[in-house]
Amino acid sequence: MTTDAVTESSGTDRAARRAVTVFPVLVLLAGAVGLAVPDALAGWKTNVPYLLGVVMFCMGLTMSVADFQGVAKRPWAVALGLVAHYVIMPGLGWLIAHALDLSPQLAAGVILVGCAPSGTASNVVAYLARGDVALSVSVATVSTLVAPLVTPPLTLLLAGEYLPVEAGAMVTDILKTVLLPVLGGLVVRLLLGRYVNRVLGLLPWLSAATVAVIVAVVVAGSAAAIKSAALVVFAAVVLHNGLGLALGYGAGRVARLGEPASRAMAFEVGMQNSGLAASLATAHFSPLAALPAAVFSVWHNISGAVVAAWMSHRTRRAERV
Repeated sequence: MTTDAVTESSGTDRAARRAVTVFPVLVLLAGAVGLAVPDALAGWKTNVPYLLGVVMFCMGLTMSVADFQGVAKRPWAVALGLVAHYVIMPGLGWLIAHALDLSPQLAAGVILVGCAPSGTASNVVAYLARGDVALSVSVATVSTLVAPLVTPPLTLLLAGEYLPVEAGAMVTDILKTVLLPVLGGLVVRLLLGRYVNRVLGLLPWLSAATVAVIVAVVVAGSAAAIKSAALVVFAAVVLHNGLGLALGYGAGRVARLGEPASRAMAFEVGMQNSGLAASLATAHFSPLAALPAAVFSVWHNISGAVVAAWMSHRTRRAERV
């Protein structure tokens, strides 16, 4: 590797580490604001879908034709990641809701988090873990694009016993707040690529700031119930995320995808688009049902960064032997 390549790699690594370090702090501060001044954010509830649209538009701007070529090159691995994601996390959500005997609102919220597509930060964390970033991007892309077809029926199947689920309306919402903004961002990238490339470094920060606003609004909406529900919600989120990371990694190992791909699978399964879950829960259930998604937004970035650092350390140690 050339000196320039090493310098560029270390610079990218520092930027990625900075992003996954600052993002949870930013979201924690946003949650504190939501708790401190809930009345000031009371009227923002209707803006949550539009805020999510901004996040997904930014995601579309970061996509390229190469992402879809990656899907075509390894359809088996991408299909495995997709199935693992939409089987493991929804199933875990349902099991945890039953095991912890959650209230209907919280149970529906936990399940909805499990039925969401891959998290927008999973690619960065896979990179930090020295995982297969190309596979991570491919699985995240496909899981997002198929979300309108998969998330609503899964939510109806698993959360329908707790609360009424209008799957048709949920499909429409996901199309408007996820698929159309992502495709719009992709089209803008294709048409105005040289201009978009100049601001690519700003997009993760814009997404992070927007997700933080979503969390503040969600927390403000359920501020009165947080004190009584915070402990059980945190336990549910930690179990959900931790088991998802472990089972995702295990699925890659069982399928003999290799260590880097297994690491990517861990994050593509265990990290969720909690912004989408919060938006859907707020629109279709209640602010309390959106609380698990708000907590997940903070926790999965912290746990992902810690697990990635551990995996990277293992690799560096093995290289020195």
